[in-house]
Amino acid sequence: MQPTLLVLAAGMGSRYGGLKQLDAMGPGGRTMLDYAVMDAIHAGFGKVVFVIRKDFEAEFRAQIGRRYEDRIETVHAFQQLDDLPEGFTLPAGRSKPWGTAHAVRAARDCIAEPFAAINADDFYGRQAYTQMADHLAKLDAPENLRLSMVGYRLENTLSAHGSVNRGVCRLSAGALQSVEEYTGICRDPDGELRGDNLRGRRVPLSADAVVSMNFWGFTPEIFTHLEAGFVRFLNERMNEEKSEYYIPTLVDELIQTRGGECPVLKTDSPWFGVTYPEDKLGVAASIEELTDQGIYDVNGD
Repeated sequence: MQPTLLVLAAGMGSRYGGLKQLDAMGPGGRTMLDYAVMDAIHAGFGKVVFVIRKDFEAEFRAQIGRRYEDRIETVHAFQQLDDLPEGFTLPAGRSKPWGTAHAVRAARDCIAEPFAAINADDFYGRQAYTQMADHLAKLDAPENLRLSMVGYRLENTLSAHGSVNRGVCRLSAGALQSVEEYTGICRDPDGELRGDNLRGRRVPLSADAVVSMNFWGFTPEIFTHLEAGFVRFLNERMNEEKSEYYIPTLVDELIQTRGGECPVLKTDSPWFGVTYPEDKLGVAASIEELTDQGIYDVNGD
């Protein structure tokens, strides 16, 4: 069974100032999403599911979705604020999305095979897709819960133009032991690399730390555990206006309370992302260099 690629593309990119998922980054006007889909096809993924918002469905389908319908099975799912478990209603005044775990949940009726989940606005590198596709294709008992993650070096995922958010990982024998979301990661004026943990404390971080860039591997059983975890989250934090349920939080819960194992696929693939408008030139230059090396042609193939 070929794995599926789940692309989380519902965000508008508030710090970037626009719908960066549809912004040209490479030769021939290719976007980050184009490279994600092309790398997935090259790696052997058999289907792509785009999680988007209803309000830009037509634009997204015209510019991205329809481009690949004749090359890979393409499905669209919708992340909606009021898509909540039975018994819960949207709090008055809530406008912020519920987080990346909620975005994955939006695809629960679209996926019945092992799958990888990625951000739409990150460039993960062709090798990373191949590593994940090979791993998912070789899973034993894929009907059971299986977790995996592509890991990157923190230093290689920073922006020169502002702070970033990352899931910082602790490993043992190549497997993930814990992951914690840090926000506001950057080098402070004293040159020390620091980030804010979920308890609001600003703490030092190692440049060599392995971080999650939200390139995860799952089996469909994850949706059962995600639903239970999301219910717990809503019971505890539903009325916090800016609370979010993150994928790293879900994975950490499964490792700590369910004995889940999550092998980390360390990759040498280049990673780049566009958090701020100033990042775009660097990303475009990096993609152009990969094109010059022959990894991509001018059409992104």
